[in-house]
This record gives sequence, structure tokens and C-alpha cells, in this order.
Amino acid sequence: MDERRERPDEFAEAGARARRALVREIEADGSLTDPAWRAAFADVPRHLFVPYYYVPGTGGYERLWSGDPNPERRDSWLRGAYEDTAIATRVRDGELVSSASQPSLMALMLHALDVRDGDDVLEIGAGTGYHAALLCHRLGAEHVTTVDLDEEITESARTHLAAVGYRPAVVTADGARGCPEHAPYDRIVATCALPSVPYPWLAQCRPGALVLAPLSTGLLLLRVRDGAHAEGRFLATSAYFVALRGAAGRVPRPDPAGDERFRFLWGLVGGTLDRREALSLWLRERRPERERFGVTVSGDRQWAWLDDPGGPYAWPLPDA
Repeated sequence: MDERRERPDEFAEAGARARRALVREIEADGSLTDPAWRAAFADVPRHLFVPYYYVPGTGGYERLWSGDPNPERRDSWLRGAYEDTAIATRVRDGELVSSASQPSLMALMLHALDVRDGDDVLEIGAGTGYHAALLCHRLGAEHVTTVDLDEEITESARTHLAAVGYRPAVVTADGARGCPEHAPYDRIVATCALPSVPYPWLAQCRPGALVLAPLSTGLLLLRVRDGAHAEGRFLATSAYFVALRGAAGRVPRPDPAGDERFRFLWGLVGGTLDRREALSLWLRERRPERERFGVTVSGDRQWAWLDDPGGPYAWPLPDA
């Protein structure tokens, strides 16, 4: 359902070559197997969504942008726009507040979302608009709603999307509260880290909907039974996202040292167990992978668990 309208773009030819190379790279690591998503990544020009971004420099962040008078820096900007890496897109007072996700991780998340023709999707965290553009390519803009708390971010995303011919609903609002005016949804996907699952999301879902959201340093995929019940497990991959602003509670801070799998566990249970208890559990259970963990939402309670929702290892998540 490609609705793009081509517009003049001085970087179009070089961008197309870089885009083809990016698609080949994502395909090679196995993250891009669905032909519909392959077409989306091949068609949507990522560089138009990141006209400038920031890279680490000696004195903090350094900006690269499409209008730089130095041709070598313009080339660096375009190459960076198509690298398979996350891109820092907004920095305030030296702190990262918004980023464009790694394309291969986007591909993995979109595959896990398992969208079908006609599905209505709510995206939490508008970012640059690129992720929403991929959804628009696959489903049609009339089926996509994207929400962000920051009006500058939504305005920028709306402009980027319109530049390539997509006009989904772009809403400035607290993503933790969803977007009831465009509900119900068949899929909800968050591109920002959460401390727990916001209850309003479930109430805005159709029965059987899927919710994909970053918790701790993982990606949780929930199946919604009804407006008050959902359950699911984490995907195998690690995932690091900027925290959702406006969400109640806090995103647990992962332990900065040790095994990456332990950092995931510590992010889930850090508010319930102390570090020694968490480490003892992790070693006793043979350093469990992410897929052994899940989350259950039931009424006004939700908890993370290891292996079994009703088993001995369960920890309440912060109040959503």
C-alpha cells in the first residue's frame, strides 16, 4: 500500500545505493525475511527522516547535517544515515532525548508484530517518523497512529512523513495513556523503554491484539485477551531505548557491570530484590536467557516471571 509521492532530492541516487546496501546487510543477519517489510525498507528513504543527527565528539555531541557546506561532512552524514545503527536525533543540555532506532532491530520488531492487512497500529514514540513510515508503507497511512509527548518531535515527524507522501495520525500526547480517539488497535508498538505496561493500552486494544514494548533491556511481546488481561514472553534479542517520558513509575536502571543477561534480570527485579539476591537467583537458574522470562497483566496487577506465570519466581512491576 505504497502511497509515496516522489519529490526532488539531491541525495536521492546516493541514498538509493546506500539503502540497497542497508537492505542487503539486514537480510544477511536474518532480520529481514518478509518480502513486504523488505519492500518497505527498500523504498522508504531513511536520510529524509534524519536531516541532521549527532555523533559523539571530543567535547560531547557533534552535529552532522545535510546542508553542511563541507562536501566531506555531507557525505559522512549520508553514509551515517544508512548505517545499521541507532542515531542520536535530539540532544538537550548534553542529554539524549530522542533517537532513530537501529534498522535491523526495527526489522526484527516489525516481524514480531505480525501485522496483517487492515490492522490498525498505534506507535508510542514518534521519533523521526521513519518507523511510522515503514508501517504506512505496509498498511496504509489510514491504519497508523503515532504518539509522542514532545510537540517538537511530533511536528518534525509529521513534516518528514509528509515529505515522502505519508499522512498518518501524528498526535502530541502522553504515550503512556495511549490514544483513545483512534482506538481500537490490533497492534501497539513502543519505541521507548517502559517500567511496566500502561493499563490504558490494553483497554484500547481489540481482543487478540499484540503489544510489543521494551522493558528492562529486552522486548516484551504480549497477547491481549481483553481490556484487563494480557500475557507474553520476551524476545531473544537485547534492546536499549530512550525512556518514555510521562510514564508513571520509573524505568529500572540496568546494572552497569557483569553479564548482559544479568543486566536484563536486574532491570526487571531491581525494585524487588537486592543485587546479591538477584545474582544468586541468576546463577542458580543457569544464567537464564530472555525467552524464559515473561509478564502477566491481570486487572490492576502485573508481574514479571521466570518460566511460569504462576511459578515461584515472580516479581511485581512498578505501578503503571
